[in-house]
Amino acid sequence: MNILAVSDVELGFIYSAQLGKRFQHIDIAFGCGDLPYYYLEYIISSLDIPLYYVRGNHSSKIEIGDHGDRTDPWGAIDLHRQVKRDPETNLLLAGIEGSLRYNYGSHQYSQVEMWNMVFGLAPALYLNRVRYGRYLDIFICHAPPWKIHDKEDLPHRGIKAFNWLIKVFQPAYCLHGHIHVYRSDTVTETVVGATHVVNVFGYRDLKLELKTSERPVRATRKEKEA
Repeated sequence: MNILAVSDVELGFIYSAQLGKRFQHIDIAFGCGDLPYYYLEYIISSLDIPLYYVRGNHSSKIEIGDHGDRTDPWGAIDLHRQVKRDPETNLLLAGIEGSLRYNYGSHQYSQVEMWNMVFGLAPALYLNRVRYGRYLDIFICHAPPWKIHDKEDLPHRGIKAFNWLIKVFQPAYCLHGHIHVYRSDTVTETVVGATHVVNVFGYRDLKLELKTSERPVRATRKEKEA
């Protein structure tokens, strides 16, 4: 399964007529924050695939476009504080938006608020284990986990609750943005137990293979009748 993840900065070769040809192998896309809505919409319309996203600490409240004002990208699915199963790929997904609070702007939270939001995901993740044989495949966030790819200044410190989520629910990927990459020797991928934590600043083209021993997803009645 092929994944396109984007965050923080617009790239010319993504927002171009060649997107459909260059990324025709992609099955699902993720936005990890601080990208304009039109950019995410372009990915959806060009590749005709599902796109899940969370907002970053610099995300717009309202974006003005030719077809009216909007508060979210059309066609994309907001994963903030949500646990979902994507019906096309059967991936189990969850997400948390924003960063640590540093100036009381939008989509900023304290460590305690982040803990509360992560704990709020737990019941649905445990239910995933019962229904599908695993808790979570991909966790998307804007800020990174604590002491993994983060920095010492308050706006870019990691989230402690994300470390707990990774340890307990062991998603295959934790995808984040927020930490800008300016040097080629910057660490952008770290393995923590069974989880690959990846800074997707700009973009990342990733591949995910679920273990064959995992219980297959049960088809819904609608899928059986199709």
